[in-house]
Amino acid sequence: MADVVFQHSRIAAAKGARKRSSLHNTLKRKSTAAFLMTLPLIILIALLVIYPAFYSMHLATLNKSMQRFVGLGNFQFLFKRETFWLVVEQSCIFAITAVVFKALIGFIVAHFVHNIPAKGQRKWRGMLLIPWVIPPAMSTLAWLWLFDPSYSAFNWILTHLGLAGIPWLGNPYWARAGVILVNVWVGSPFFMIMYLAALKSVPEQLHEAASIDGANWFQKIWYVNLPMMRNIIQITALFSLIVTFANFDIVKILTNGGPVDQTHVFATWAFTLGIWGNDIPLGASVSLFMFPILAVAAGLILRNIRNRGNEA
Repeated sequence: MADVVFQHSRIAAAKGARKRSSLHNTLKRKSTAAFLMTLPLIILIALLVIYPAFYSMHLATLNKSMQRFVGLGNFQFLFKRETFWLVVEQSCIFAITAVVFKALIGFIVAHFVHNIPAKGQRKWRGMLLIPWVIPPAMSTLAWLWLFDPSYSAFNWILTHLGLAGIPWLGNPYWARAGVILVNVWVGSPFFMIMYLAALKSVPEQLHEAASIDGANWFQKIWYVNLPMMRNIIQITALFSLIVTFANFDIVKILTNGGPVDQTHVFATWAFTLGIWGNDIPLGASVSLFMFPILAVAAGLILRNIRNRGNEA
């Protein structure tokens, strides 16, 4: 009897040791350790992003009083309004134009800073990051004064040059240009710092080989830097596109969607309908319409990056 009990205890101890060893090996895996370290962030994202997103989908299926299920009724109502399609057009023009200019300016400035001697780079990086570091609301208030019809610094310069002043925020075209300009001014430093980091990773041997082959500075940028930075350029553009599409503060402070709804984007018009118009489900429907547009853009960019990775 004692032998049987002893045998069972040995078996149980062996099983326990195997379980502890398996758990130890699992914890030693880098992927498991990485998952456990990011778990608090995943939970935070689920609470602050995923839950509100699904709740917005739920709100979009309710009527104005949020008491009755209407399905896709809010979307059908929006599709019949000319203002909605105007907002879609303006949001796409605003986001795409701003991202293109931010990418172009960031690319040029990054190369300018990259070619400065190491001692002076820190000072230039600090100064050029100021527009991005300052809260956008504060920056937009300063630009609002620059665009003021009576005290505009731009119009003061034009007047002293013998030219007529421009109604910066009173004309739809100039108002759109002003909103894009402020967004480009705020966001360009982010592109600059990302591209500068990518430039630091380009092997200097490639530039030396290009110089030996007789390449000029433009050819080095086009045939060496650009291919090496292409993935970073696309990822940065995608991130900026998402942020720009959801931009609220710049348009809200600068034009408030005016004149006559000519500068409204998804975020500001959703706020106008949902909060000022007291129709939260309709506002949620407007904000959700950004998702398919961004999903298509993200799919195209990420597929291109994956294809390039497979080719490499």
